[in-house]
Amino acid sequence: MHIRNSIKAIIIQNHHILLTKNNDGHEFYLCPGGGQDFAESFHETLKRECLEEAGAKVDAGELLFVREYIEDRDGKPGQHAVECYFHCHLLDSQLLEPTEPDKYQVDVEWVPFERLELIHMYPTKLKDYLLQYIKGEPSPVYLGNIN
Repeated sequence: MHIRNSIKAIIIQNHHILLTKNNDGHEFYLCPGGGQDFAESFHETLKRECLEEAGAKVDAGELLFVREYIEDRDGKPGQHAVECYFHCHLLDSQLLEPTEPDKYQVDVEWVPFERLELIHMYPTKLKDYLLQYIKGEPSPVYLGNIN
């Protein structure tokens, strides 16, 4: 077993957040980003994944959140992932066509802050921390094993 690093972008502009819209039989949203390749830095991963999934050219800013996901399958370890969420800035206001959208990805959407509480987003608990960050309220960097 190995630990999978996943690097995610939090892109905020004009009281909206950029998310990928997905559908695997039910609709859900994710922050753009994905798995780190061997010998690739976090920032390199972030830039590549944002182009692949959101068609966004970004500059990586500060690390906002670290989330672990440790799956337990009938008392046996399953997947173990560490996700690092960085605040990112768009380098170009015009989004390109995503080059390699995820399997269930159907769109890229600017979601207004006031709609965040209404959408199904993974990890679910991340929404609470995002809303705290948006409001300027303190929140932890390490979020623990949340889903």
